[in-house]
Amino acid sequence: MKLRKHLIIGLTALLLSGCGYVQFSLYKLFGPDHHYVAADSVIAAVPAPPAPGSPEDRKDFETLFDWQSRRSEADCAAANAQAKAEYDAFFGDVSPFPDPLPPAASTILFQVYFDGGMAVEAAKKHFARQRPFRRDKALKPCLGKVPGLSYPSGHAAVSRLFALLLSDVAPGRRASFLARSDRAALNRVIGGVHHPSDIEAGKLLGDAVYAGMLRDAAFRADLDKLKALAVER
Repeated sequence: MKLRKHLIIGLTALLLSGCGYVQFSLYKLFGPDHHYVAADSVIAAVPAPPAPGSPEDRKDFETLFDWQSRRSEADCAAANAQAKAEYDAFFGDVSPFPDPLPPAASTILFQVYFDGGMAVEAAKKHFARQRPFRRDKALKPCLGKVPGLSYPSGHAAVSRLFALLLSDVAPGRRASFLARSDRAALNRVIGGVHHPSDIEAGKLLGDAVYAGMLRDAAFRADLDKLKALAVER
């Protein structure tokens, strides 16, 4: 039990300091048995993506090509700064918690990140939509040809999830947290790696994941811990 606890703490620290994918994978093996929400329980909140060639799908590409034609180097740099869908990338500079994050906050935020990521992973496998630049070679993403599936957007879902959590921790800053999340999601369209409909689906998934978490007694207790740790309310 002590070894497992030390592994969880170590992986938490590594993830929240910017090392994501490997730690995320290892956490599947060594993470806690209890999760705030089951991934499969929230997929129904996400509708199917637009059918290929449908008016909605064509609108997605019109928006993508419009951004490609007018995005600036600064736009791409801002999107690249949030290449990893992690708490620090989205909210590190506006976090209501002490810097560095207290270990208790790191542990809770990591599990929120992990459970949200598992929901995204389940939804992406279910819908299996390819990224836009793989569907139209004329798209040139300035974020590079990132791997993985497209629908829903993990960045949109996770940033929304964190924004909703932070809004409960510091209610007076709700509008700014949600605006920060919206911009992080839009950056994925600007960068050419997500359809706009991926973003909307990600937000719906983030809403569903957070609603599910609020029904969990362990999460509500951990949310109270975060509120107590916050220095800005």
